[in-house]
Amino acid sequence: MVISIHPKDIKSFFYSQYFSDGLRITIGVLLPALVLTQFGKLGFGIDMSLGALCVSIVDTPGPIIHKRNAMAISNLCIFSVAVITGFARLNIYTLGLEVTLFSFLFSMLAVYGNRAAFVGTGALLVMILMMDQATKPDQVITVSAVTLLGGIWYMVFSMVFFGIRPYRAAQQALGENIFDIAQFLRIKADFYDPAVDIDANYQKLVSQQIKVSQNQDIVREILFKSRLLVRESTSASRILVLTFVDLVDMLENIMATHYDYAAMHEKFKGTGILEEVSKIIHHMADEVDNAAFIVLSNAKHKYPFDFLPELEDLKIKIDALNITHKTSNLVLKKILINLRDVNAKIATIYDYYSSNSARLLFENRRKIEYSKFVTSQDYAPHVFADNLSFKSTVFKHALRVSAMCLLGFMVAKFISTGHHSYWILLTIIVILKPGFSLSKQRNYQRLIGTVSGGIIGIGILLLVHNKIAEFAFMVFFMLGCYSFQRLNYVVSVLLMTPYILILFSFLGVNNIVTERITDTAIGSVIAFLASYLIFPSWEFEQVNGYLSDVICANANYLTKIAESLSGKTIDITEYKLARKDVFVKSGNLSAAFERMTSEPKSKQRNVKEVHKFVVLNHILSSYVATVAAELMEKNLPNPKPEIVRSVRKSLAMLNEASKKLGGAKTELLSEHVHIADVTPKSSEPFTDEALLKEQLGFINKMSTDISRVTDNLVV
Repeated sequence: MVISIHPKDIKSFFYSQYFSDGLRITIGVLLPALVLTQFGKLGFGIDMSLGALCVSIVDTPGPIIHKRNAMAISNLCIFSVAVITGFARLNIYTLGLEVTLFSFLFSMLAVYGNRAAFVGTGALLVMILMMDQATKPDQVITVSAVTLLGGIWYMVFSMVFFGIRPYRAAQQALGENIFDIAQFLRIKADFYDPAVDIDANYQKLVSQQIKVSQNQDIVREILFKSRLLVRESTSASRILVLTFVDLVDMLENIMATHYDYAAMHEKFKGTGILEEVSKIIHHMADEVDNAAFIVLSNAKHKYPFDFLPELEDLKIKIDALNITHKTSNLVLKKILINLRDVNAKIATIYDYYSSNSARLLFENRRKIEYSKFVTSQDYAPHVFADNLSFKSTVFKHALRVSAMCLLGFMVAKFISTGHHSYWILLTIIVILKPGFSLSKQRNYQRLIGTVSGGIIGIGILLLVHNKIAEFAFMVFFMLGCYSFQRLNYVVSVLLMTPYILILFSFLGVNNIVTERITDTAIGSVIAFLASYLIFPSWEFEQVNGYLSDVICANANYLTKIAESLSGKTIDITEYKLARKDVFVKSGNLSAAFERMTSEPKSKQRNVKEVHKFVVLNHILSSYVATVAAELMEKNLPNPKPEIVRSVRKSLAMLNEASKKLGGAKTELLSEHVHIADVTPKSSEPFTDEALLKEQLGFINKMSTDISRVTDNLVV
């Protein structure tokens, strides 16, 4: 299999937040050691770099104020842990006690979210790396202070880095999310290809939906929790916010291109019309990719491709089917409308980055309360206390980490023959995750990366005998390691190992490859066995919560359709919150299902039924999006009561399914709903009412199928 890499892909990587993060961390960690070495203070330089490295773990994408606060707290933790470790290491029993208590305490910080968990990881890292340092008691405070200085240096450097280009992080996150949506669009396009396996394509769609959902959360955090971006009226800030708003609208339009693909393949096979639709959608995905590159590179653009001639040609072919095949083309007409909507969103995003952007940015738009689209983390002490129970996944994980770190510590001190046995503990804290599937994945990736990277490192040390060339290789591997740590963990570890081997050779420590691989293998075995045997967390124990959450989200989304059909004017913020909830909860369910399928067969429950549920949920939310997107723009003149009753019936079934899973219920619309006399929202006529009935009927069918699958799951 030949993998082709387009030059634009390489450019996109260098414009991306991944490379930006790698460059920032590399400079921030390397510079203190380089500078102080010039003054003959290599030891202090290494201690400063250690502090910088530990604080850099917290420097993940998000609002700059959150980064600053987390790095400040991380510095306090690092200094405290460094001081305690410096004295605790004087006695093996006090050191073992520290390892046990701190492993539990700092693992428990995960109850406050991912960034707090990274603070805990940084604190554990400084503890592990200082365990074997031969620091005399009278030097402990000095070494700890120098380590703290390194952490403060990195925090200041990072703040300055972002202060120079305050919008850059948001541009990078947004651009990468657009790339994700372009790939999502390509997978949707494949559904219209009669030669494609529909079930296999659904699996690809589910995996891509996870990436889209996760990266959208990052963009929301950066955009809507940053005062600079939401409240300022500069062109740069408004472009970013409005691009994201239109991007989410476009994702809804993409989801709205969903229909009963198997029936469509059967109905329109041999006409060539579905292949034409697939080709146009693929072409649109290429334009979305181009838009992503424009956002990522912050460059002016050439005008987008004009799809109107292709869409007009498609319309002619669709109209011709009525005559040549004497078959209803209502579904194809709706697809055409969806494609026009997607095309309009692409054109709008392009326009934001053109000379005409000023008019678009400050024209009257419906006001959206952006703060409602992000959640606030509760940092109250009671959150920690409330999780000190075996009902808490984090508590069980913290106990598991604590016990295994103590075991790893004893193995390192009494069994391992290496001189850098802290690698065992380091492997354990990096690999051991709350869920078995994540631990298993990290275990495999760590071992493969370490062995492969060790071979590369040995090759360089044997073949290259020029110190400048070795240093250049080290910087290259270091930059690559930190650039890929969020993008591809295998590649990150593969590059980390030769970087560490070359670094140790500069420090006069050689022949450590076998030791590193051995200690990594020991840590991996301990972590793997712990994730399977000690307070294991299996997805089947939690999946019902994800299922009920997504049912409630879809029911709430469907309620907006019922209210709109009844003539009620829907608040745009309420509607978009309901839509966002569906996207997020669907992504969470898809991620949980993927984790479940990577667990041991003996620990999987109802996998086929859960997979069926995931697919049905995607179809349901896509159909709801299909109807909702149009109803938000146009009112249905004189909607018939039976149409509203059809929606109520679907809601009743979804509520019943949620109740069986232990979830909440959505309030149903009244039986005697008043059909209001309202002015249409748009002069454009509503899609054929017969197609609306067909779509609502399919929503009803999906709701019934979900209810049946739920019955099988709760038996």
